[in-house]
Amino acid sequence: MKVVAINGSARKGGNTAEMIRRVFARLTAEGIETEMIELSGKKMHGCMACYKCAENKDRRCAVTNDFANDCIRAMDEADAVILASPTYFANVTAEIKALIDRAGMVGLVNGSMFARKVGAAIVVNRRGGAQAAFDGLNAFFFIEQMIVPGSRYWNLGVGREKGEVLADEEAMQTMDVLGDNMAWLLKKIHA
Repeated sequence: MKVVAINGSARKGGNTAEMIRRVFARLTAEGIETEMIELSGKKMHGCMACYKCAENKDRRCAVTNDFANDCIRAMDEADAVILASPTYFANVTAEIKALIDRAGMVGLVNGSMFARKVGAAIVVNRRGGAQAAFDGLNAFFFIEQMIVPGSRYWNLGVGREKGEVLADEEAMQTMDVLGDNMAWLLKKIHA
């Protein structure tokens, strides 16, 4: 079993990555393979509404001059997907939103290719607006017919400077429970 996490932060190795690593620690302890893909420094633009993916039905976006297909392929090959983003003006980053739009369309027109995979959202914020970002990430999972495990609270952490989120004790506990619940659910699905 494999879980891929797409980190939509512009800051490589920042607070969003720390939250993902915390979940990964629980997953790897349960023998589940993990991979983090960081969008920092990667070119990613939004859907052009060309609908070529609907014509081609090849599990790829027809636009190939950026990093989107690498992410879509990783999501397709994984058993579970984590989408993670810091909060930018009460929403997700432009890069993760671009991925949602493009992977979402590719998934839908290719027979709901993400259906019944496990999906989990992680959001970091400095002060507020995280709920809208969290809802936006979860909307992708629901429209793609994915299975979303819960945790002990919403999957949110507070921090601005690199590593600051590690001091958010409740967020760290929430990530631990999320990792445990993802591992349990994956083992039930693949039993």
